[in-house]
Amino acid sequence: MLGAGVAATTLFGGTTAQAATSTRKPAVRNVVLVHGAFADGSSWAKVIPLLQAAGMNVIAVQNPLTSLADDVAATNFALARQEGPTILVAHSYGGTVISQIGLAPNVTGLVYVAARAPEAGEDFAALSAKFPTPPVTPGIITSGGFKFISQPAFLQDFANGVPTKEALTLYAAQGPLSTAAPTTSVAAWHQKPSWYAVSKNDRTINPDLERFMAQRMKATTIEVDSGHLSLVTHPEVIARLILEAAANSRHSVSRTGRIREERHS
Repeated sequence: MLGAGVAATTLFGGTTAQAATSTRKPAVRNVVLVHGAFADGSSWAKVIPLLQAAGMNVIAVQNPLTSLADDVAATNFALARQEGPTILVAHSYGGTVISQIGLAPNVTGLVYVAARAPEAGEDFAALSAKFPTPPVTPGIITSGGFKFISQPAFLQDFANGVPTKEALTLYAAQGPLSTAAPTTSVAAWHQKPSWYAVSKNDRTINPDLERFMAQRMKATTIEVDSGHLSLVTHPEVIARLILEAAANSRHSVSRTGRIREERHS
């Protein structure tokens, strides 16, 4: 597929709060974080203090995951509370939400973290089927109109790379996702500058699918040596990408699709 030939051209790392906040002063001071399926807002718990230390105003949305419309409404409420330009960030399924709502006038940039980035009207399941099935798929259980992940699949595939004790806590807090197909009517990334963090060891969304979506949207792209939950295992890297978006989204709308690889020591 298109993402298969992507090459990393710039390498940098860092594991401390200082490293995460050492980018130049952000031009945008507001950040709204949107969690994905099988999670809640606490999945951003390690990223939030790094952004706050850099002087950012941060809100983590609590999506009900009952429908795309409900999640868009929850995110829209968070956006409406921001005064001034705002960076909209999403993990996993949350990418569908920000693709739908990202044309809000106060949104200056979009950041996708191992996230869906659908085209308007696109069937994401059909797109995913063009790539090898991710290992988590057999562990997804459907019941009562919602989907959730079995404990073995959650620990091994959804939260791979997360210490077991921490992964069990995330499992206990997982938010089931409605089985209703979430189809967007717009794709905000066509009009807003975008950034994308590919998870190289993702077992929930195929990494080559992530690369394809990032390339399609011409996003500034990094590759993180992590599983699906890079925001948990590599919070400094993700915070730095968000700060980069905040520093550049008002002044640069270049859609060059730059690619980097993040290393975490």
